[in-house]
Amino acid sequence: MNGADAVAKCLELQGVKTVYGYPGVAICPVYDSILKTDIHTVLVRSEANAAHAASGMARISGEPGVCICTSGPGATNLITGIATAYADSIPLVCITGQVNSDLIGGDVFQEADITGAAESFVKYSYLVRKVSDIPRIFREAFHIASTGRRGPVLIDIPADIQAQEVRKFVWPEEVALRTYKPTFRGNPMQIRKVVKALEECHKPILYTGGGVHLCGAADLVRQFSEKHQIPVVSTMMGIGTMPSRHELYMGMAGNNGNLAANLAIKDADLVILVGARLADRAVNQPEKMLAGKVLVHIDVDPAEIGKNAKCDLPIVGDAKAIFEDLILEEIQMNDMSEWTGRLREVRQKKSRRVTPEQFTDPAYFVNTLSTAMDENSVYVADVGQNQIWSCANVVMRSGRFLTSGGMGTMGYALPAAIGAKMADRNRQVVSVSGDGGFQMAMMELATMNQEGVDLKIVVLNNSALGMVREYQHFSCENRFTMVDLRGGPDYEQLAKAYGIGYLNISSNEEVEETIKTFLSSKGSVLLEVIVDEDGVVRKAGGLK
Repeated sequence: MNGADAVAKCLELQGVKTVYGYPGVAICPVYDSILKTDIHTVLVRSEANAAHAASGMARISGEPGVCICTSGPGATNLITGIATAYADSIPLVCITGQVNSDLIGGDVFQEADITGAAESFVKYSYLVRKVSDIPRIFREAFHIASTGRRGPVLIDIPADIQAQEVRKFVWPEEVALRTYKPTFRGNPMQIRKVVKALEECHKPILYTGGGVHLCGAADLVRQFSEKHQIPVVSTMMGIGTMPSRHELYMGMAGNNGNLAANLAIKDADLVILVGARLADRAVNQPEKMLAGKVLVHIDVDPAEIGKNAKCDLPIVGDAKAIFEDLILEEIQMNDMSEWTGRLREVRQKKSRRVTPEQFTDPAYFVNTLSTAMDENSVYVADVGQNQIWSCANVVMRSGRFLTSGGMGTMGYALPAAIGAKMADRNRQVVSVSGDGGFQMAMMELATMNQEGVDLKIVVLNNSALGMVREYQHFSCENRFTMVDLRGGPDYEQLAKAYGIGYLNISSNEEVEETIKTFLSSKGSVLLEVIVDEDGVVRKAGGLK
């Protein structure tokens, strides 16, 4: 056994079934060794998309995703995907090849200090110096990626280490890291304090973030909300914690959120923040918004508690474990009917829907599409106006909503959708992108075909970088620069080139029937939806 064989064996022992990546000389020994295993390798067309696809797989499977790329530009291209996963706390193990150990620092061909370059975007990174360390490093890497606040771990392996003989392969049965011991269960005393705060409050809310999904706590949070009739709002990453039309769900809060959710935060006297960090898009000026309220912050990462707003009752731990304890408590709540009724009344007020002539209203389209999708389907939104339209209008039931929240990485949707579908081939997966984001990742249509992945792909086409154009409209007095995307492609011809189906919608009258055809068609289909580049100026509104 050599170092590359040891890597393959470590992946097998961790139960890895699929890896995404792009080969090169510095990592070829590892790929050669993987050939001897049952691990399936997926060749993406651009390295960042290896991390995005692994992210999609991780978010649906609940296990760390794995991506493997070569040294130099292969590794540096991967950084965008690593940073995207880090911002949203997605567990990944990212493996890169490196030049020979004795050449490191010599600026040789395709050498890059990837551990240094990615340092601010990983939970931890390893540069393998001894071949005998490979089993320990891989055991630790998967443990670090998947425990505590989840995130990406990088392992950089020089080519000569991959070739060296492993005299004795020793797989650690346990991980013993003296400086890494994440808290799992919440402090019982703090939980009792939360119970007392709930009994004293009159206008509580649960504010849920992406951490609720990452630890599998969504069902428990929903049960807790229903048991005590506590309204729920979410961040963008927390969408799907509650069904969109649940009577206690008030929607997404924040700059792009809805009135009921933001009103709930404004008027609440107790806010239980779960698995969220109160970033600027979730709560603008959190200190001001949360003044005069009791803030309970539940998070597995103690560094997040109190970082962006003063916290009255911190609970460090895994949200699933904490809600397992909370749901067993007998809490004597005050009558919540007036509080929840007022918020529900605001929530049920529909925004006026604008119907541009000769164009499709994106709010109406997203609402109709998501309503027609399977109950447990996966909706993957890209970044830009399409993301905001999706967040405001998607109808979630028991499925998942995936997007790039913290980093806002355009081009995320298609590769992440591929990973999500490969994690569960029986689930319906729909990728929704703008024409700008789609063009950053459309080469992955080849990966989709090669892997036999059945995806439904939506491109909302306004021939512009819509979000930037919107900013230039409001902030630059309509001085539009570098936002015109009218150079193509012809999406019908593109679909034909990749041998997939094509449909198009250019008006609201076509939406319902075309969506039925789109979702019921066999194989992958690209649906082009023509939307007005000035539609945002007229504020196409929410429909739920």
